[in-house]
Parts: sequence; C-alpha cells; structure tokens
Amino acid sequence: MAHSAHAILFIVYVNDAPAAARFYADLLDIEPTLETPGYVSFDLGGGAGLSLWSGRIDGLTPAMPRTSEICLALPGGSEAPIDRQFERWAAKGVRVVSEPRDEGFGRTFVVADPDGNLIRVAPVD
Repeated sequence: MAHSAHAILFIVYVNDAPAAARFYADLLDIEPTLETPGYVSFDLGGGAGLSLWSGRIDGLTPAMPRTSEICLALPGGSEAPIDRQFERWAAKGVRVVSEPRDEGFGRTFVVADPDGNLIRVAPVD
C-alpha cells in the first residue's frame, strides 16, 4: 500500500480541554502531543489523531443528545478483552452508558466522558 501524506483527525467538543485531556490520557493511557488552553491533541498512530476542543459549543452538557461515538477497537476476537476493558474502566469510575453485550459485530459497551461524549469499545473488524 502506498504511503499517504494525509491524516484523519477526530475532534471532540468539550467544556474544558485540559480536564478532558486528563480524562482521555488516563482512560487510553496516552499522552497529548499538543496542548493549548482550549485545544489538546493526541496522536493515535497510523495517521489518526484525537483532538479535544473547547470554545466551539457554549453550554455543552452531558444531557445533550450525541450522534457520534469514538470507538476503541480491541484485537482478540472474543468477549474476554472487551469485558476486561470494561472492568478496568468501571473501576476508574467512568460513567457507563451500556454494559457489555453482544451485537452483530461482536461484544461491545459504551461509556461517556465528563462532557457526555460517547466512547464505544468493540472488537477489531
């Protein structure tokens, strides 16, 4: 496959970018690559990045409906890695939106960040 010069960046709107960055750094065990008071970015590897941006939406609350999710795809192909990840995150006190269950694409669960943004864990396709 030819090397691509472009990257894809997922932007998540948050109220407090540094606070959200601490949440994601702890949750995903990664460190930011760029930090400003209103914008923090993480390099996810493979030309993908995750950015947390405050100042885009005023009054963002966890109650606002979300129409997108961040998905952490785990290798393994069985429910064990998904359930272990759920147990680790639940032990951190992360807000659980849906507990592990089986869907057509495999085992999955959803949690939310402090701003209400959804984070799904599912197996690698």
